[in-house]
This record gives sequence, structure tokens and C-alpha cells, in this order.
Amino acid sequence: MNSVDSRGSKSVRVRIAQREDAEKITTVINSAFRGAEEFFVEGDRVDIGEVLNFLSSGKFLLAENEHTLLGCVYVEPRHLDSSRSSAESQDRAYLGLLAVGPAHQQSGLGSMLMDAAEDYCRALGLRFMDIKVVNLREELTGFYRKRGYVETGTSAFPAEVETKLRCHFIDMSKSLDADKAT
Repeated sequence: MNSVDSRGSKSVRVRIAQREDAEKITTVINSAFRGAEEFFVEGDRVDIGEVLNFLSSGKFLLAENEHTLLGCVYVEPRHLDSSRSSAESQDRAYLGLLAVGPAHQQSGLGSMLMDAAEDYCRALGLRFMDIKVVNLREELTGFYRKRGYVETGTSAFPAEVETKLRCHFIDMSKSLDADKAT
């Protein structure tokens, strides 16, 4: 997709994942989320089967440096939602599993992956990006607000995931039309 120089380091390339990337994707997601979420949930965030399921319904964008996976983000077009008006339900995408390996966090890779995901969805003609943020990860709502996301409501955390603390999702959304020039 593209190649950028991330803070003077070697070139980082963003590309669309293939099925054979599933194991590396699983590893980077679990290593990134483990430290951030261990205070409220035990175990891995995803397994290889879940990553393969995600690959069948959406795309992972990968940030790589010399064939080393540094981070990833998942995007999935979601066109019609019968619970919303037709104006609200058209041309939406879901973004999730933004993950940067622990050694590369706080380097700008998360923002680079967000930019790539938003550009990818814009190129598909999608007009809105939706995300879900765990309420216990308070630092994340600020990160997404700075990127233009606004809170649109809340939703339940998956009942099948056992948590140490009660939690829910904060639903956020962003118009992709507003910043086409960026």
C-alpha cells in the first residue's frame, strides 16, 4: 500500500494481509493486548481461528519493516443495518484490533495504521468508521477523540469473555468525508 519513514527508523510498509499472515497477526495482537488488558481479562485476545474468520469478512492492514510485522488493524465494510435509518446505515466500516507490538508502541505506528485504515475505507467509498473501545481503557477514548471520533453510545462486552472487572464498550464513530484532504 505505502511506505513511510517512521521517526527516522527504517522504512515501514503497510499492506493488506493474506491468509498465510494469520499466525503472525495472532501473535502481534496477543502481545499488544496482553499488557494493556491483563488487569481486567486473562488469556489471549484472539486465536488463529478467529483471525482466519476475520480475514474472511474483512481485511487486516499490516505495518511491516523488513518482513517483520510491527502492528496491524482490522477493517470491515458494513453496509446495511436494518436497525438504523437508510442514511445512517449506508457506507459504514468497522475498525478493530488496532495492535502494535510492545517494542514499537508509542512510535506513531498506531496513528499510521489508523490513517491507512481510514484511507482504505475512503477508497472503497465508505463514509463512516465505527469503533468499540472498552470503557476500562480510558486512554483510548482520548486517542480516538483526537482523531475525530465521537461517542455514539455504549454496547455490551461479549458475555462469553470472562472479565475480572465489569466492563462495556464505548461506541465511537467518525465521518470519513470530513477529512478527505488529510
